[in-house]
Amino acid sequence: MSTDRAKTGLDNRRRVLGADYVDEVLGRSDDFDREFQQLVTEYCWGTVWAGSALTDKQRSLNNLCLMAAMNRPAEFRLHLSGALRNGCTREEIRETLIQIAVYVGIPAGVDAFRLARSVFDEAH
Repeated sequence: MSTDRAKTGLDNRRRVLGADYVDEVLGRSDDFDREFQQLVTEYCWGTVWAGSALTDKQRSLNNLCLMAAMNRPAEFRLHLSGALRNGCTREEIRETLIQIAVYVGIPAGVDAFRLARSVFDEAH
């Protein structure tokens, strides 16, 4: 990864998801997924997360809604940890999870609250 977008993406990815996590994921990439990891870093983190109209907190809360709607629990947990790193409060997260329950469905809300509780418990 040598482009400015890749550097920006790597910086954003490490800041939001944690350097240890990102370095572990990138460190175990190989010929099979190296291109994919570069795409994620440059496109998701170097383009989308580099935009200026939304704050990182807003992007994190948006991602929680999206991950819940798509039933992606591993990514939900990862982005919930990122939301906490971005300064989202438990109250902001709680209201986001209630919005998920109303707009996506109660089962998605139940799962979102369950996953959030486990992330909060791990953080303490």
